[in-house]
Amino acid sequence: MGATLRIAPRTTCMSAAARILASLKASIGDVVFGMEDGTVSIFGLVFGVAMSTNDPQTVLIAGATGAAAAAVSMMAGSYLDAESVRDARRARRDGPVDPLVAQTEAQAITSALARSGMAPQDVTLVADAFARAPRAVAGLRTELAEADDGASPTSHAFWMFISDLFAGFTPVLPFAFLPMDSARVVSLALTTVLLVALGIGRGLVAKRSIVRATLETLGIAAAAALAGIAMGHFLS
Repeated sequence: MGATLRIAPRTTCMSAAARILASLKASIGDVVFGMEDGTVSIFGLVFGVAMSTNDPQTVLIAGATGAAAAAVSMMAGSYLDAESVRDARRARRDGPVDPLVAQTEAQAITSALARSGMAPQDVTLVADAFARAPRAVAGLRTELAEADDGASPTSHAFWMFISDLFAGFTPVLPFAFLPMDSARVVSLALTTVLLVALGIGRGLVAKRSIVRATLETLGIAAAAALAGIAMGHFLS
């Protein structure tokens, strides 16, 4: 009994950690998008303000306010988008089925199975089963077209908020602790490191050229910074 009581909390913790990890994997797109948006947009904002003033507190207030507002906005957008996709998927799956559409979709599925090497007799069995259950055809086509990643809209929103907030505050924090000239340099260095890491992550997740993904990320951030600096000089 005593041993069981000692093991149970550890099992619960492992189960919670597994759920968090699964949620993170399902929301990896939100994490990448949130970090890219937070870094690029706030980096441009911070450097636009930093090049038009010598007061680090002004840069800190503008950057922190922008980072917090952007994170909440992106969180809300991610939640609404995930909820809309889920509701649309449910409506297509549970709504009325057009027999002609179901027949066409069944033919498309069975043709794909035949091209993939399934034995003709098995393809015939699948076609007969689809003919008896047209709703199953509609459900299968919906799942194939828009597979559910298993994460709730709340989970998508949470990871979007965390990643956007973390990335947004990266170029801002140096202005809270350092003089203006040093803060500019450290902010630029930290943001560059984060952008390189983000570019590498994008390349690995998308299975594309890491060099190209990194250069794209740095280029977009540089364009945002130049836009912010130009606007800062224009307004000042």
